[in-house]
Amino acid sequence: MGYVKTAMLMAAMTALFMGIGYLLGGAGGAVIALVIAAGMNVFTWWNSDRMVLRMHNAQVVIHGDRTGLHALTSDLAANAGLPEPAVYLIDTPQPNAFATGRNPANAAVAVTTGLMQSLTREELAGVIAHELAHIRNHDTAIMTVTATFAGAISMLANFALFFGGSRERLGLVGTLAMMFLAPMAAALVQMAISRTREYAADKAGAEICGNPLWLASALEKIAMGAARIDNTVAERHPATAHMFIINPLHAHKRDKLFATHPATENRIAALRAMVPQGRGPLRVDDRFEAVRASNIPKTARGKRSGPWT
Repeated sequence: MGYVKTAMLMAAMTALFMGIGYLLGGAGGAVIALVIAAGMNVFTWWNSDRMVLRMHNAQVVIHGDRTGLHALTSDLAANAGLPEPAVYLIDTPQPNAFATGRNPANAAVAVTTGLMQSLTREELAGVIAHELAHIRNHDTAIMTVTATFAGAISMLANFALFFGGSRERLGLVGTLAMMFLAPMAAALVQMAISRTREYAADKAGAEICGNPLWLASALEKIAMGAARIDNTVAERHPATAHMFIINPLHAHKRDKLFATHPATENRIAALRAMVPQGRGPLRVDDRFEAVRASNIPKTARGKRSGPWT
């Protein structure tokens, strides 16, 4: 049902974009708008991962890093049936993470230094599994396309006053209304898609790492950290907010209607409901020893239970 809803929302975004093009220039305007959007999406689809990682000054984590972050990500990717993604670290105290890339073969997972300092091994596994679920579900590509559509719709709406066709069809008041309402509608669709995909990634991530409670505990800690610690780069580039596991923006209070993520308490409740009654808690070691014991690097199997720094 999640994919059906996403497809419907994507269709609504496309229709909105073409509708604005029609209002600006008639049937020809609709076609031109669609061609422009296609060109923007192709460029963004190929370059979005590098653009976002560079924007957040993400640094590559190499094989054999002392924290075991790369090893843990590699093992979880294998458990998810995915190629090994590139792993990046972002130097910011806010605990958070995101995934990017146009497909599973060209994907990256980025975590912040604040996340590494805040979470236990089990919680970190839950977060990485969530991001790998986004990659496996092709959510990174979907969100890139919707973000591009939203930006293009806003751009077209701002051009409305310079096109005579829109004023003839809508009048001055109608044109001004379109300038404000069209970007708002695009943002609502974009946020609805993001919220739909977060629940699916939570569920799949819990299955990948083996215990929903790891991710539930991580979400609780990340939400508390994100609420009190600034992410200055994300604040400067709010269009990237929907990529993070928890909304990194908190400089201004936002209405729930415009939230890029579902309520954290609802996500946590859904994850806890996945745990069979009577099942005791698992540790990362227990999960991986049962799946790929002989292949897990020592850094990922250590007995450490505190933060990963």
